[in-house]
Amino acid sequence: MATRRPVIRGLILALVVLLLAPVPGVEAATGPRYAVAGLHRPVELLVDKWGVPHIYAADTSDLFFAQGFNIARDRLFQIDTWRRRGLGTLSDVLGPSYVEQDRAARLFLYRGDMDAEWASYGPEGRLAATRFAEGINSYVDWLGRNPAALPPEFAKLGYQPARWRPQDVVRIRTHAIGENLMWEVARAKLVCLAGPGASRYLRSLHPDHEAAVPAGLDPCSVPDDVLKVYDLATASVNFTGAGLQTKDIADATSGSNAWAIGPGRTASGRPILANDPHRGADALPSGRYVAQLSAPGLNLAGAGEPWNPGIAIGHNENIAFGLTNLPIDQTDLYVYELDPNDHTRYRYGTGWERMTTLTESIPVRGGTPVTRELSFTRHGPVVKVDEAAHRAFAVRTAWTQPGSAAYLGSLNYQRATNFDEFTAGMRKWGTPGSNLVYADVRGNIGYVPAGLTPRRTGAGYDGLLPVPGDGRYDWNGFYANRELPGQYNPPSGYFASANDFNIPPGHPVVSNYEWQLPYRKQRIDELIESHPGATVADSLALQKDEKSLVATQLLEFVRGLSSSDPDTAKALELLRGWDGVASAGSPAAALYETWIMKYLHYVWAHAVLPQAAADALVRTINPDFSLIIASFRDPAGWLGPDGAAVRDQLILSSLPVAFRDVAGQLGPDPSTWHWGTLHHNEFKHPLGTPNVGPTPIGGDYHTIHPSFFHPLTYAQIIGATFKIALDVGNWNDSAAINAPGQSGDPRSPHFSDLNGLWASGGSFPLLYSRGEVERNLDVRIRLEPAG
Repeated sequence: MATRRPVIRGLILALVVLLLAPVPGVEAATGPRYAVAGLHRPVELLVDKWGVPHIYAADTSDLFFAQGFNIARDRLFQIDTWRRRGLGTLSDVLGPSYVEQDRAARLFLYRGDMDAEWASYGPEGRLAATRFAEGINSYVDWLGRNPAALPPEFAKLGYQPARWRPQDVVRIRTHAIGENLMWEVARAKLVCLAGPGASRYLRSLHPDHEAAVPAGLDPCSVPDDVLKVYDLATASVNFTGAGLQTKDIADATSGSNAWAIGPGRTASGRPILANDPHRGADALPSGRYVAQLSAPGLNLAGAGEPWNPGIAIGHNENIAFGLTNLPIDQTDLYVYELDPNDHTRYRYGTGWERMTTLTESIPVRGGTPVTRELSFTRHGPVVKVDEAAHRAFAVRTAWTQPGSAAYLGSLNYQRATNFDEFTAGMRKWGTPGSNLVYADVRGNIGYVPAGLTPRRTGAGYDGLLPVPGDGRYDWNGFYANRELPGQYNPPSGYFASANDFNIPPGHPVVSNYEWQLPYRKQRIDELIESHPGATVADSLALQKDEKSLVATQLLEFVRGLSSSDPDTAKALELLRGWDGVASAGSPAAALYETWIMKYLHYVWAHAVLPQAAADALVRTINPDFSLIIASFRDPAGWLGPDGAAVRDQLILSSLPVAFRDVAGQLGPDPSTWHWGTLHHNEFKHPLGTPNVGPTPIGGDYHTIHPSFFHPLTYAQIIGATFKIALDVGNWNDSAAINAPGQSGDPRSPHFSDLNGLWASGGSFPLLYSRGEVERNLDVRIRLEPAG
């Protein structure tokens, strides 16, 4: 036995040498070594040639620490800005013009029980946030010793990056999606101007429903600027002096596509899961960051929010997960009668209730701190006081509840190995409302909806209009996530979500009445069902599909028309032969998109509503073209006894105006027009330079490859800059893209290196095995404990 021990030891040593040796044919990429205070054991950080970090740690404590260190290395200015904006400390470094934005942000900070908050994210939640913040701070400390490495934005603006506290990760709520509030105000405006029936023309409601005006509400009492403070609270930071940017367009158009295809429908016999969230398409860097996080017992790959520990979209060794926005109505606007003699008191029940008022000191760069009062009712922060009318307005949100830090609930499912564990992990998911799509290596697929869904009490309280705050319309807790309708191994062999209405008929929980239009989902279904034997390449192609089902349906009403007017005749001819594919090279798409967004909705609104109400309707973002299609199919019911003639005239009067508009921009010959000449993407640096683009692109509001663009400038505002397609169980054959690049540092080679690949519809392999990472290595970084 003794003679065999040297042989065994020799074999073990040889195996260790083999595992640690560079892969043959691959140059040994070298990079910096960091001596890091707070790290327990060494961590390897391998950055592949697409800029994706693969982090290998000895335990999850060091793993989350290294994740924070690395995100600061790549995205420090982005996450520092996110933190300052969310906590309301912009004035401290940018000066007095940001005081009101700071005050607005502080109104919506989480101020509840921190023990309940930490418990919401599972047993690793507090550890993950703590170590993630410590990792960020460690890199900030390193920059203090190595100032030449400081990202250039800080030098340009003249301040230093801040140190983080663990609670900073969870207290900020205002980056969550909250799209319902703006529609409440828009609906109140229409009802004020044209009566209760006018809300029919704003958005289609599902299940079928007619919005009711709550008893006690005067819709005309809601001022046009009632959401000004809320918009400031949820605004991005504008450093260029062009005005603060709000989230109106983002919230109105937020969405995603995701699907899980079961093994019976794939060529490999393994599931495929694909996801492309729709985020700010002009943001530089993007709102997602791709990484691999590996430690004993946890091996994740995919993307998450740059300011959150963990991975929200991706996979571990056993399961894959993606998500789309489930537009649960998690916000309400409350209207209060104030005591005429004391505006700190509001009517509640049979008496007066006093607001809670906090006084906060806001530091101001170059000046003395200023104080601002924050007032709260029992429902939430006060965002507007109409002194003359003795009226106040407050916003109630799910953000005040423990566990509502956006997407951080992903920490609860990252270790799941099967559908039951994954579903259990979703029980505490708070915000935003999300459709979680699932697949596993055993061949199972499923869908888990989750998000805090208020139980609204009071007759006619449907969340579609503001409500009096006198106690008649309150929330009585929340439905449990298990009460929302999920699926497991559906008979169709796949599940797809595109923010569409997906509640089964008669289901007792209606989380919302306002959904994204069904056309993306219908097109996804059409393509999945027509492609048996699906591959990852098929899912990547599906994500690029640019056929608009709104276009194909509207074209039905165009093809039978004729006109003696030359411009109208040319426009009709161009659209008659079009297949509805809004590709960048399409001449017809240039006309069609201009027509529907700038002209068709305008003339339609003025045909169905009085002028003042129509003017208000056309100012809303993301018009509901399903209503126009419905009115064209039932012209008498929508447009009057001569509705068919009215419909045809709407088309014939608006088309030539759109034609002349495009001709004025692209020239008189339609054969030379291209949708991408008008429609473009430009990733804009927060300080104005360096930008990436402009790049011609295709797609529109209703295509699977989405583009929510500004109707006047044609600049893309929301799109799918991050995409992922996973070969479940054969992980190295998965693919991803994250434009324009992984890094937010303009000096990095990974700042914009993925933009061309993204614009062409390409992707890179999302590597999972250590060997494949080594074969595609860009730089090797080593983190070592200081001392």
